[in-house]
Amino acid sequence: MRDRPDSFDEGLLRPALGAWGIQARTLEYAPVGFGDYHWVADGRWFVTVADVRRRSFDGLRLAMDTAAALREEAGLDFVVAPLRATDGTTLLRLDRHRWAMSVFPFSDGTSGEFGQEQPAEDRAAIIDLLAALHATPPPLSTPLRPLELSDRAGLEQALQESRLSWLGGPYSEPARELIAEHTGVLRRRLSEFDRMAADSGEPVVTHGEPHPGNLMRSGERRLLVDWDTVGLAPPERDLWLVARDADDLARYADATGRTPSLAALELYRLRWALDDVAEFVAWFRSPHGRTPDAEESWDGLTGTLEALAAASPEGQVLPVDHA
Repeated sequence: MRDRPDSFDEGLLRPALGAWGIQARTLEYAPVGFGDYHWVADGRWFVTVADVRRRSFDGLRLAMDTAAALREEAGLDFVVAPLRATDGTTLLRLDRHRWAMSVFPFSDGTSGEFGQEQPAEDRAAIIDLLAALHATPPPLSTPLRPLELSDRAGLEQALQESRLSWLGGPYSEPARELIAEHTGVLRRRLSEFDRMAADSGEPVVTHGEPHPGNLMRSGERRLLVDWDTVGLAPPERDLWLVARDADDLARYADATGRTPSLAALELYRLRWALDDVAEFVAWFRSPHGRTPDAEESWDGLTGTLEALAAASPEGQVLPVDHA
């Protein structure tokens, strides 16, 4: 996030790093990513703070434990996993209700951006990583990732209340007007999601968000970061973000013996878009200002609604729209 977290005492970080045996001399805020908050300690450690009101502490702990097990026990060296504290845990509560922290080794490399178009050779490299991940027996800590919308109730409520005033900040009323304009589209796409979700396929260990923003290039190596969404789900949960043509799908099939489902690819694309709309709407119905993160969310909401409104041929593997 580019905005620093509200109501967070950054003075908690240095004492908390002691749980990892780290006595940090420097601690610099890193305005990267979207969702969590990050600092770099002494240029050696990447500190991530999550708001566990938005997702459960226990669920995030399972994800961090799974990423650590994938690297330590399964030997997947492309997994940028959290370091274990001296007591063996991967996630530490910073207070009783809201904030939790994990620590990663600082990886020197470059990453892309969500929605960035990738050349065929880069897609091939990511597909090879995903094939290795999907073939790995799941660690005991691996959470299930059921095919459901993360905040469907909130989105349904917003649709019902799109004729009422929304309060919260400068984007509240524009967002309400935009949702009111697209109510029919959203209801149709929700119904489409329900029809398509009947058969979701056999689960494997998936990353959840293997887009260019979570792919780091370090020399000739490619690393996957941001494992908070790792979990058991059909492989198409990952593949829709990477595969762009028949050659990509054939490469995955050759590596795994499993032919991806075009319908499932489109289903996960639709799920991502609807989840994004729900998240952006919740943001704009809550207190917010005109900040860089709010502006990015507004662009994401408008772009996603435009994509949902556009007719797409059934089963076609389309480029990523907007998150």
